[in-house]
Amino acid sequence: MRSRPAVVAALVAGLLAVTGCAPAGEEPAGGSPAGDEPAGELRIFAAASLGAAFDELAAKFEAQHPGLDVLPISYDGSSTLATQLIEGAPADVFASADEANMQRVVDAGLAGAPELFASNTLVIIVPAGNPGGVQAIEDLSRGDLTVVLCAPEVPCGAASETLLADNGVVVAPASLEQNVTAVLTKVAAGEADAGLVYATDARGSGDVEQIEAAGAADVVNRYPVAALAEAANPDAAEAFVVFVLSDDGRSVLDALGFGAP
Repeated sequence: MRSRPAVVAALVAGLLAVTGCAPAGEEPAGGSPAGDEPAGELRIFAAASLGAAFDELAAKFEAQHPGLDVLPISYDGSSTLATQLIEGAPADVFASADEANMQRVVDAGLAGAPELFASNTLVIIVPAGNPGGVQAIEDLSRGDLTVVLCAPEVPCGAASETLLADNGVVVAPASLEQNVTAVLTKVAAGEADAGLVYATDARGSGDVEQIEAAGAADVVNRYPVAALAEAANPDAAEAFVVFVLSDDGRSVLDALGFGAP
């Protein structure tokens, strides 16, 4: 007859073989050891307007967890990212610039309850020197100006539509862009006389001037973040969401001009 320790060892080995669980301390493929600190790789999808913030947050998070590698973050319009996730693109975390596109991902069964972590409002931007002489949101309807806006399905586009409608302003945009970065880029390059972007984007660019838009404080975008249900590295995904919501995360967002959710 085998000794009691030998029987226990055999039972444990059998359970591991049946369940596919790794022994304690051994890292599962693509993720962190259960109950241990985050390790492996982390894939993040984030709204374009979060570029500077999430680059900094990711760097700080990596510094706290030397065994973790945050892969280059996928930035784009929230609607584009939501569509990619629904169509099967792999990611561990999704941060949207609005609640509507996050809800699409939740409704598809790809995320649980998201957490709001930031807010943003719109400003008018013009190239340095303001060659078009834009002074107020009403000027965006002038026929002699080239104006670019975000497409309506993108959070900054939906917000722009609301802000313009609230002010009774009708604009015939020269182009409708798929993310806020594209609007900023065109105005900064002098390819357009004006555009509407988030205050945080305007603040981070030295190539544009910003003009306050009447009523912008009443059109607020709120940003949710969620660990995804099919995350390859769920432990790291949950830990990153907690970090974004932490005091350290808030300090990064505050410094870049994001409001509280």
